[in-house]
Amino acid sequence: MKNKDLKFIFWGTPEIASETLEILKNNGYLPMLIITAPDKPQGRKMILTPPPVKTWAIENNVPFIQPENKINADEILQNTDLTIDLFIVVAYGKILSEEIINMPKFGSLNIHYSILPKHRGASPVESAILNNEKETGVTIQKMVYKMDAGPIIAIEKTEIHPEEKTEELRKRLIQIGGNLLVEKLPLYLENKIELIEQIEQDATFCKKIKKEDGLVDLEKEKSADLYAKFKAYYKWPKTFFFDKNNKRVIVTEANLENNKFVIKKVIPEGKKEIDFKKYKENIK
Repeated sequence: MKNKDLKFIFWGTPEIASETLEILKNNGYLPMLIITAPDKPQGRKMILTPPPVKTWAIENNVPFIQPENKINADEILQNTDLTIDLFIVVAYGKILSEEIINMPKFGSLNIHYSILPKHRGASPVESAILNNEKETGVTIQKMVYKMDAGPIIAIEKTEIHPEEKTEELRKRLIQIGGNLLVEKLPLYLENKIELIEQIEQDATFCKKIKKEDGLVDLEKEKSADLYAKFKAYYKWPKTFFFDKNNKRVIVTEANLENNKFVIKKVIPEGKKEIDFKKYKENIK
């Protein structure tokens, strides 16, 4: 099957998914339909904002739908009159029913940003950094109706650099994952890949990150753990602590020096970024 002949629907919502779409497009794979999340209010002014995948769909003239609730097979078929070969799912954000997963001729494929069965769940990139792991990777899996538990099509591993933050690592993994999918798709469609079942007892799980996860205790937590949190939560929810006046202080720059967590810059609540040394002088 030629790339342009593959009739597939892409499911995804955030930037991680739109960047994967770009890799697919650059390799001759263009979805017949995109399914993404509804627009949501964002920012302090709560402006209704489209998800990155919707923006990509508009820019590339690809039809899209934004179901508010769970979608069923009939709704999908209403939006296409073609036989569906495949679903590709990248960070869609909602659980798909078993009926939907098994609907296409070749099933549904998912890119997951860990070495499955490790770090199943919503935050695999952050979790690898939080655990001070030396390597992570990308897994292409054939989806089943159990979170991140499908048989493995391919895995590619990569080293985690010592000072690498979540967004930096994620950008590398997006490229690795997109290219790995493009490489393996023809073989998968020709039934030339032996799927490998995951070893269930080796599975670990990671949770959805919340704002309060960024709270740190500078006195009680180990330096290595503090630095891991700083890297993992650098963009969101950020690492922060509360000063003696119960004001939130965000850590914006820090290093691990001689195995000690050293804060360089902070943003005190309601103020601008300041050197940590100057902040400590002012707080006395």
